[in-house]
Amino acid sequence: MHYLLIYEFVPDFLERRRPLRGEHLALAWAAHDRGDLVLAGAFTDAPAGSAMLFKGETPTAAERFAAADPYVKAGLVTRWQVRPWTTVVGRDAAAPARPDT
Repeated sequence: MHYLLIYEFVPDFLERRRPLRGEHLALAWAAHDRGDLVLAGAFTDAPAGSAMLFKGETPTAAERFAAADPYVKAGLVTRWQVRPWTTVVGRDAAAPARPDT
């Protein structure tokens, strides 16, 4: 199963993230190295935010990531949510569905 962790950021996020970015990225790469985090990145349009794609049987890895994230702890994230995502197309789809099935 896949889960999307979606962040919404404070308006001055870019200015405030600088001292926390290294720790945030280290946390993200560690989650990726464990196989929990598949992809992550920021939205390029307003409002500021990001999405992270997690893989697992439960949303626990995504929830734990958010709880430990320095951006969340420092108040740079105004809202976060974990949404289950049924992926059906692509090599890594959790529930592949072809047109002939």
